[in-house]
Amino acid sequence: MSRTFAYARVSTIEQTTENQIQEIKSAGFNIEPHRIITETISGSMAIALRTGFARLLDKMESGDVLVVTKLDRLGRDAVDVSMTVNRLEKLGIRVHCLALGGVDLTSSAGKMTMNVINAVAQFERDLLIERTQAGLSRAKAQGKQLGRPASLSSDQQHIVRERIASGETISAIARQFNTSRQTIMRIRNQP
Repeated sequence: MSRTFAYARVSTIEQTTENQIQEIKSAGFNIEPHRIITETISGSMAIALRTGFARLLDKMESGDVLVVTKLDRLGRDAVDVSMTVNRLEKLGIRVHCLALGGVDLTSSAGKMTMNVINAVAQFERDLLIERTQAGLSRAKAQGKQLGRPASLSSDQQHIVRERIASGETISAIARQFNTSRQTIMRIRNQP
């Protein structure tokens, strides 16, 4: 007999998973409390590194159903979500996403939906990269300095080079200028 599990995730401790759990119940899923896994972890963390999701996988068996409110609960990006759904499908676990009308992502219709979503996500990423590159090229052409501003002024950098030449340690110089050793080494390595 198949069992139903829920996975609810929020990114910060100020947030609560209660809305997701309520949405799952409102959709008609009656899930026993010990089969609801909640987690507070950034969405940028790959699902394979989430301890709550790992606990969920330990509990689930072939034939079980996993319910999530949105795709982004399952992974950090379209690729991560696809890999997760494929992994669950290989384990014989069906995945229902409420935001997609409760479609089983491991079914034929669910796979088609995932493919369309992945294609759109890739298209959006490509557009973002193109716009970013165009903006950087335009800024460069206008003579704007790109990147973070230097943490030490040119006068301070000159003093750093003098102190290095006189034999002071990188760590001592970094402490004097209240900066990192890496900054001092970067100045040392400049031509």
